Amino acid sequence: MSNSFDDMPFFDEEPGEMARKPQPPAAPAERAPVSGGGIAARAMAARDGGKRPDYLAGLNPEQTEAVETLEGPVLVLAGAGTGKTRVLTTRIAHILNTGRAFPSQILAVTFTNKAAREMKERIALLVGGAVEGMPWLGTFHSIGVKLLRRHGELVGLRSDFTILDTDDVVRLIKQIIQAEGLDDKRWPAKQFAGMIDTWKNKGLGPADIPEGDARAFANGRGRDLYFAYQARLTTLNACDFGDLLMHPITIFRKNPDLLKEYHGRFRYILVDEYQDTNTAQYMWLRLLAQRSKGEPQNVCCVGDDDQSIYGWRGAEVDNILRFEKDFPGAKVIKLERNYRSTEHILGAAAHLIAHNEGRLGKTLFTDRSDPDDVKVQVHASWDSEEEARAIGEEIEQLQRGKHLLNDMAILVRASFQMREFEDRFVTLGLNYRVIGGPRFYERLEIRDAMAYFRLVAQASDDLAFERIINTPKRGLGDTTVRALHDYARARDIPMLAAAADIIETDELKPKARKALFDVIQSFRRWQELLENTPHTELAEQILEESGYTDMWKNDKSAEAPGRLENLKELIRSMESFESMRGFLEHVSLVMDAETNENLDAVSIMTLHSAKGLEFDTVFLPGWEEGLFPHQRSLDESGRAGLEEERRLAYVGITRAKHRCHIWFVSNRRIHGLWQSTLPSRFLDELPETHVEVAAMEQSYGGYGRGGYGQSRFDKAEPFANSYSTPGWKRAQANKTDATRDNWGTRSGHAVERIGYGESGPKGRTIEGELVAKSTSSEPSRFTLGDRVFHLKFGNGNITGIEGNKLTIEFDRAGQKRVLDGFVERV
Repeated sequence: MSNSFDDMPFFDEEPGEMARKPQPPAAPAERAPVSGGGIAARAMAARDGGKRPDYLAGLNPEQTEAVETLEGPVLVLAGAGTGKTRVLTTRIAHILNTGRAFPSQILAVTFTNKAAREMKERIALLVGGAVEGMPWLGTFHSIGVKLLRRHGELVGLRSDFTILDTDDVVRLIKQIIQAEGLDDKRWPAKQFAGMIDTWKNKGLGPADIPEGDARAFANGRGRDLYFAYQARLTTLNACDFGDLLMHPITIFRKNPDLLKEYHGRFRYILVDEYQDTNTAQYMWLRLLAQRSKGEPQNVCCVGDDDQSIYGWRGAEVDNILRFEKDFPGAKVIKLERNYRSTEHILGAAAHLIAHNEGRLGKTLFTDRSDPDDVKVQVHASWDSEEEARAIGEEIEQLQRGKHLLNDMAILVRASFQMREFEDRFVTLGLNYRVIGGPRFYERLEIRDAMAYFRLVAQASDDLAFERIINTPKRGLGDTTVRALHDYARARDIPMLAAAADIIETDELKPKARKALFDVIQSFRRWQELLENTPHTELAEQILEESGYTDMWKNDKSAEAPGRLENLKELIRSMESFESMRGFLEHVSLVMDAETNENLDAVSIMTLHSAKGLEFDTVFLPGWEEGLFPHQRSLDESGRAGLEEERRLAYVGITRAKHRCHIWFVSNRRIHGLWQSTLPSRFLDELPETHVEVAAMEQSYGGYGRGGYGQSRFDKAEPFANSYSTPGWKRAQANKTDATRDNWGTRSGHAVERIGYGESGPKGRTIEGELVAKSTSSEPSRFTLGDRVFHLKFGNGNITGIEGNKLTIEFDRAGQKRVLDGFVERV
């Protein structure tokens, strides 16, 4: 258990507060400030000579109105790039500077500690000195901690209560499930922990959950287990993350006099990112902000309903949409003047988001107009590999034009899309960083799968053995692994060999010996298949037979579907390599790529991670039906899910300052199978006046829209060849007639059959098929030792020539055989 967690308050507690007995808040000792234009406020203004404060200089009219409207409820609808943070911090500075409240009388709520720290620093700069005594500036959860340290006894907690982290919660729930005589494998503790977290985000205690939810776990015993869990927390003098909101709500509801004390304490309430609040946060805020008739309701919520993209973790866009209903007479101030993006980018984003029905409505605009501004570019590619090639080439072109890689970002809808770009950038030698999560090959499920493959390919890889021997759980715990380790070291043999020996002895218990025997038999079988079975088939077989795939299929956490998608993408990535060992060598190169954060590097991240960021150039790949909008969102949430996906697209476009490139492909590997894809419906919602279709006829096959009606993106010419980007044309510029004959003319369907192995050897690429079938005796235009460039493998030296076939030792990809028409001299 832990007494700290990631969202703890950053501010100092008042002296002795942690130890003293909880009590109602005392009235401030200082003189109460006079609101409005009273004597105190006028005196302070006179002290400064009646001048307009410097911190108000530079605000536009809408920002000024949001800062100076201090009485009554206010909703500031702040669009992307409109100066929201400046308005919020300036408003607090204005409250302080005009004497309307003391720092301790302002409740300011943010979503991260980082945002709270930055807000405090900005306020200090605005008022000309350190901001002292703002104990109520923090996150929802950090303020919840402060309230519980004072009043926890009202819900059965002492002031020194412990906050459980996620692992502690799962462990505690597992104990409760077992104590109730239930099978914790059939009813996983992790699944129930997720259910409890969801209920608490909705403000639901054990007595409040719907009957259907209660019956959905442990044969209808969900409610009883929830009660038992909360009782156990009280016994342990502990709470989980959700309780930091739930307990204060309970305290205020059951103690109206205490709530009234806090009404008197908080003269001003400000909330940032209001569109991201969940139901519990909304209930918490309403209790503190809604007052009796005649009492001041100085609450200001800042947010953007068009950027509410966290519904999957409990955020309710309806909270911001019903603000005027919750606070009658509220003033709504719209910040629509954008200081980030070009007119074309804003026009495209505005036209797209206007298709949402559940919004308050605003239209971003910019005062800047430059005839040289480029429109939003829409590109099409044959498949995701071509998409990554083309985006990589565009980035190189921008880099040659003196644009920094730090100013470019690739924003994907799903994390599995990152792998293609990471591989491509390693080949090209482009620096990149993954924001908001690990790089593809660093993800837990990928590392686990790679450990299986490594051990099959190299039986002496003890690190891989130790990683997967009990993943998934086989009853081979630390004691067994330690015994194997000691046995192997004593005899100087690999652990897998030690396992084969030790099962013939009595050193292990029968259950562990049987489990270890099964593992050894599996690896022996896989090693026998290594040389003669297509490596992609073998990889799938390993993950299935080991139980690793089923482990994630049975996992009910929110991350599990994404992990399964990543495993499928891992298998797909292996198709470009001749063997499992070749693939493992490639991954070693990728993992060895420079990760220095100070390097000039392209940022790769999901759209959810990109909120709040901005870049000169933004690439948005994967705009296809089923991927974006994501099918899961449509299936689970219907129209609400579609509108959140559209808001996510809006967020993606508005991250761009000068250039925005949107991509879609006509074929993508989905759930392990190649499928023809449809352009995203969002593409047809972009306005033609602000969008330019970039050379689509060169790379997109063009398919009907099915149930979505005709699309202007279906009018492209049929696909001619999948290597059609400017860089590929450059590489083909000097190819021989013989090579050209070998290429021939292929329809989109013919390429699909060759490229995806439907009629040829499994996993062979288009280029690999051509190398295998080429019989040309035409002498090559290259000579031994030539330095050449290949779009996929990068730079290398020619070490062998056979007709038009070249053997090349590539700097990063090792030795490959390619046709001379696919490379160019460096």
